[in-house]
Amino acid sequence: MAIALKPTDFTARIVWLGTQVVPVEDLVITSEPVTEMPLTFAGYARESHGGETRPSCSRVKSQHPRGTIIRNTRQLCVVSAEEMAEVAAQLALEPFDYAWVGASLVLEGIPDLTHLPPSSRLQGPDGVTLVVDMINHPCQEPAVTIAKATGGKGKAFKTAAKDKRGFTAWVEREGLLRLGDVMRLHVPDQRAWSQLDAARGLAR
Repeated sequence: MAIALKPTDFTARIVWLGTQVVPVEDLVITSEPVTEMPLTFAGYARESHGGETRPSCSRVKSQHPRGTIIRNTRQLCVVSAEEMAEVAAQLALEPFDYAWVGASLVLEGIPDLTHLPPSSRLQGPDGVTLVVDMINHPCQEPAVTIAKATGGKGKAFKTAAKDKRGFTAWVEREGLLRLGDVMRLHVPDQRAWSQLDAARGLAR
């Protein structure tokens, strides 16, 4: 029998956990760190992006009128410690606070984390499993948040974070994540779609 999802030898350690308790206000992100994160099918109970459904936003405006109730596949924001270090270096920011970008999980150890294939899984020690939705394109909120926190730095965040902003994810299996946990990567056992460039309108 073919395996739909292939376990890999790639693992990542959780180096930061956080939650955005209230929605973004005045373009400022107000995340706070936590040491553990109990996850249900609705995500993390204290996270403003939690819930099994959500009103549609600009990310899916080509598919749904804004405010349409849809399945919530952006319960969590996952970013790479290595990629955020590159962003911080470009912005001359040291140290860099992961709360500025509204991260839920910061993972260390998987190269090119932002571009993991959609529908890949990250599985924690107790079986808790996250499903990769899609890339999380840079937005203005982190730039404003960083600028306010650093006296003006961070205005170039959108440019610096291009292709390094991480991805959104949702909970497939409930469980508990803790700071320092190691998650294993599982990827769909299939090649890329042959018509992907054509569908995106890209020249070969």
